[in-house]
Amino acid sequence: MGKTADLTTVQKMTIDTLKKEGKTQKVIAKEVGCSQSSVSKHINREAKGRKRCGRKECTSKRDKRALVRIVKQNRFKNVGEIHKEWTVAGVSASRSTTHRRMQDMGFSCRIPRVKPLLNKRQRQKRLAWAQDKKDWTAAEWSKVMFSDESKFCISFGNQGPRVWRKTGEAQNPRCLKSSVKFPQSVMVWGAMSSAAVGPLCFLRSRVNAAVYQEVLEHFMLPATDQLYGGDDFIFQHDLAPAHSAKSTSTWFKDHGIPLLDWPANSPDLNPIENLWGIVKRKMRDARPNNAEELKATIKATWALITPEECNRLVDSMPRRIAAAIQAKGAATKY
Repeated sequence: MGKTADLTTVQKMTIDTLKKEGKTQKVIAKEVGCSQSSVSKHINREAKGRKRCGRKECTSKRDKRALVRIVKQNRFKNVGEIHKEWTVAGVSASRSTTHRRMQDMGFSCRIPRVKPLLNKRQRQKRLAWAQDKKDWTAAEWSKVMFSDESKFCISFGNQGPRVWRKTGEAQNPRCLKSSVKFPQSVMVWGAMSSAAVGPLCFLRSRVNAAVYQEVLEHFMLPATDQLYGGDDFIFQHDLAPAHSAKSTSTWFKDHGIPLLDWPANSPDLNPIENLWGIVKRKMRDARPNNAEELKATIKATWALITPEECNRLVDSMPRRIAAAIQAKGAATKY
């Protein structure tokens, strides 16, 4: 950032558009994500009609259109694969040039978002549910206890710190990252309201209806006293088999606990999913060696969740519903 040559084609076009709208250079720099001097140099260069000096580009507009088609055919290819296909198409360019052209056209390499796969019927039900709840206020959502299970692993995938080492130190024990083929993991049940989180339950076996009802008896009921006292509340859970079993429905009727109707395959509508994400991000630097240390880390991190975080997540429900309606029942960014 700072040199005009560093600006991408997309950034330059954005600067020109914002300049025509009468925006100041300071505002333009903030919106484009570059320095104010870069904006000033680009505007002055355009005003004087000067072109960028240096070697002429080795790729034509036709070559760039071919590159766009290759990228859009499969957005999960790496630069090497895209460069190989571009070369086969008759373009003579290096791998680094391929990467630069992709950046110039606005393509960036990012971790893909994960969204649930929804069929047409599920989208219709989600849309109907969202339209039914669109007038609910934040106060009404504060009466809902959200619950869910989540899996925590000792190994957090390929996310982790890099290591600084010299030539010949690849096998140095201080430079090695331990890994296991089947990392230990624990399944956790938790619940939250707009005020706080409830107690955690570590599940030792596969969750069937009987196991789930024990969790409700020994953890959900105490959580209601902790989060709501004697006030009325509505319980939320998804449509997992253990949750939707007839015996589980009978358990809720016997205890007089009302249930919030919930659309299938809709984790993006549940704020506790975001809470699990917050907990896992806070645990990113932790390195538990076994399941017991992992449980202790999860408990300690869960205890650090503040009422403000819970309230902010539950307050997002009207926005989640509006997003679901706008997407016509499709999965949303949440």
